[in-house]
Amino acid sequence: MAVAQLTLELRIEHAQSLKDRRHVVRSMKDQLRQGFNISVAEMDEAVTWQTATLGVVAISGSRSYLHQLIEEVERAARRMSNELGAELTDSFWEYLES
Repeated sequence: MAVAQLTLELRIEHAQSLKDRRHVVRSMKDQLRQGFNISVAEMDEAVTWQTATLGVVAISGSRSYLHQLIEEVERAARRMSNELGAELTDSFWEYLES
């Protein structure tokens, strides 16, 4: 069984409050979960209103399936962040073998 972990770092330039930040983060989490049936969680505390880090995890018996899935999730996250007025500033992923 293989596990893929994707980390997404967001910049939310227009956020003027915690409520603005929360709207972007919650929307991305919900859309990614529904669209890809993956686990998504916020990885940092709301230290600043303009940044957020999301963690995505997927499990599969096929490493090649995970590779394709994570690439699709990354593309979708970039598109979603643009639609929500944010910017995906960095993303990186790794496999965790069990």
